[in-house]
Amino acid sequence: MNKVYVSHNNIVSSLGFDSVSVVEKVKSEITGIDLVENKALHPEPFYSSIINTGKLQEEFQELQPQGDYTRLEQMMIVSLQKVIEASKFTLNDRVGLIISTTKGNVDVLDANSAFPKERAYLSELGRIVKEFFGFKNDAIVVSNACVSGILSVAIAKRYIEQNVYDHVFVVSGDIVSEFILSGFNSFQAMSNELCRPYDKNRKGINIGEVAASILVTNDDAGLAKEAMVVLGEGSCNDANHISGPSRTGEGLYRSMQTAFREAKIKPEAIDYISAHGTATLFNDEMEAIAFNRMGLQEVPMNSLKGYFGHTLGASGLLETIIGMHSVHNTTLYKSLGFQTIGVSQPINVITNTTKHKMQTFLKTASGFGGCNTAVIFQKPM
Repeated sequence: MNKVYVSHNNIVSSLGFDSVSVVEKVKSEITGIDLVENKALHPEPFYSSIINTGKLQEEFQELQPQGDYTRLEQMMIVSLQKVIEASKFTLNDRVGLIISTTKGNVDVLDANSAFPKERAYLSELGRIVKEFFGFKNDAIVVSNACVSGILSVAIAKRYIEQNVYDHVFVVSGDIVSEFILSGFNSFQAMSNELCRPYDKNRKGINIGEVAASILVTNDDAGLAKEAMVVLGEGSCNDANHISGPSRTGEGLYRSMQTAFREAKIKPEAIDYISAHGTATLFNDEMEAIAFNRMGLQEVPMNSLKGYFGHTLGASGLLETIIGMHSVHNTTLYKSLGFQTIGVSQPINVITNTTKHKMQTFLKTASGFGGCNTAVIFQKPM
């Protein structure tokens, strides 16, 4: 079977509007999270990473759009534009489009929104992005809580392996909105300080927003320098609780088992883990248990939530892209906010940004409703 690659990519975030500059900020251990005072979003000040509105509109207007576009649509289009340009592919009927998001244009449901309520339909979001770029095929929308971004990569791989498409563009995004903030606040899951994944003094999550895009392809010509092979993937629902993961890490463990089985490698072949790491008690503990069950407790791992906050359905793709650059740059990036282990099982959290030669990394994600996804990436031989 032909290999499937993840290649050209782009990140639009509070740390920058392209992957290279964003990764450089991560390397310098600069967080994009700041204290936000915006009563239209939340009655109290909160920590979040929010994209610069002026810069976003400036970049979007350079694309000479016709009509009105929501904030999320602008983020996604600006991000995807650079990936399509870099690929140099014609958007014919062998090219697919996947949109991944948790809540999409949920902000249009606000009373003061200038957009019709129908704009909140995920199918509308897919249609708008499709028509902006002129894709021949309808957009496929993946909305499976916080695994959406990385699950979209796995789905794109399957479409290519099944000869439905030769190339699939994936764009993932979520915004910081009143709806999202009030929801997590009702769970008492929001931290009143910078988040600290896996740390014993963690207090919860920071919400962030981002748009990330990537090309998944079977063509090994013209790959990005940080391109990697999708070696294996797996997804499993633990069916435990609407908002709480299995206490034994069962769903994540089974997802990893499937990914390793498909990749035909052993856990000791993994050089680095890009974990989910939300800085909530149940998530962090569940991941530590699952990694130990898989024999991965000594593998260097980090959570990138300390740089971006939890960017919901976009987090998995964002963190995959940074993982690709991490391997290419032979650099392990510090898990920002971590100081003292705060889970019951041993894990090897990266405490200092350091050079480290790598070939293969594992990306994991877990989300509400019990969804879990694991994907293994490897440098092309």
